[in-house]
Amino acid sequence: MKAIVCTAYGPPDVMELQDVPQPAPKADQVLIKTHASTVTAGDCEMRRFQIPFFLRLPMRLLLGIRKPRIKIFGQEFSGEIVECGSNVTNFKVGDKIFAPTDMKLGGYGAFICLSAKAPIAIKPDNISFAEAACLPTGGLNALYFLDKANIQKGEHLLLIGAAGSIGTLALQMAKNRGAIVTAIDSTDKLPLLKELGADHVIDYTKEDFSKAETRYDAIIEISGKTAFSPCVKALKPNGRLLIINLALSKILRGWWVGLTSSKKVKTGVAPYKMAAMEQLRSMAESQKIKAIIDRSYPLSKTAEAHQYVETGAKKGCVVIDVLNNT
Repeated sequence: MKAIVCTAYGPPDVMELQDVPQPAPKADQVLIKTHASTVTAGDCEMRRFQIPFFLRLPMRLLLGIRKPRIKIFGQEFSGEIVECGSNVTNFKVGDKIFAPTDMKLGGYGAFICLSAKAPIAIKPDNISFAEAACLPTGGLNALYFLDKANIQKGEHLLLIGAAGSIGTLALQMAKNRGAIVTAIDSTDKLPLLKELGADHVIDYTKEDFSKAETRYDAIIEISGKTAFSPCVKALKPNGRLLIINLALSKILRGWWVGLTSSKKVKTGVAPYKMAAMEQLRSMAESQKIKAIIDRSYPLSKTAEAHQYVETGAKKGCVVIDVLNNT
């Protein structure tokens, strides 16, 4: 089968289109023909091995020490089940699905095997395979951190780095919950954020949110680039700061803030569970959320897609059309 193989850690050109053996499902697995995958900032960080210091050793052991042991990247995908293992009863051949690959990766291959117990959801008929592929990573993280922030109707939420795959979905979900949302990103991304329902937008290249008088019930810092102190300063008493990109210094400072004030700083890693995938499926089917697709690349141009994502210009998702492997 055709797949994009990561031959080493490094720049986008370490990724090559190759012919590799097609996987065969075990008794408790399904074989899925991949239609679409995506390129996230996390994919690029893994390719470069730009990992937070305190996670580098376990991630080296997981991904490979000198070069990638898991060679086919891609954290999320959509496709069609073409074969079921002998013990599989909850799926059938022909089911159209979308799913995260978790740390097994593999979305950049023409076929992938997953356990039938993995968080796999049936694709709604009213969205495309490309749109479905954009939902797992951004959607599961958005759900997790909104729940962790305990966002309530009428509360003021600040999203920092709101125009990416997590932010665009978190914005829509927060509005569905009745929150008043302020979204921060760069100049050219603000019209999209307004279109998605943001009550207020801030251009971080022109305005420092922490110097304004507005204070927030919750802040979700998605970009990983915002200093810690301004975020804490911008919280109301009893406010909650959610940090998506793990950094040991921020975790330790957050612990201290929690001990010495009424404000709370939370972080964590979103668990990929079937119940959450079913929530995403339901919201997409009822059109409460929609995936934002910036660009689509054929499988053979995956390196170019990675290069584009690394410019920071991405709005929503960048899709890999796996079926188009020329």
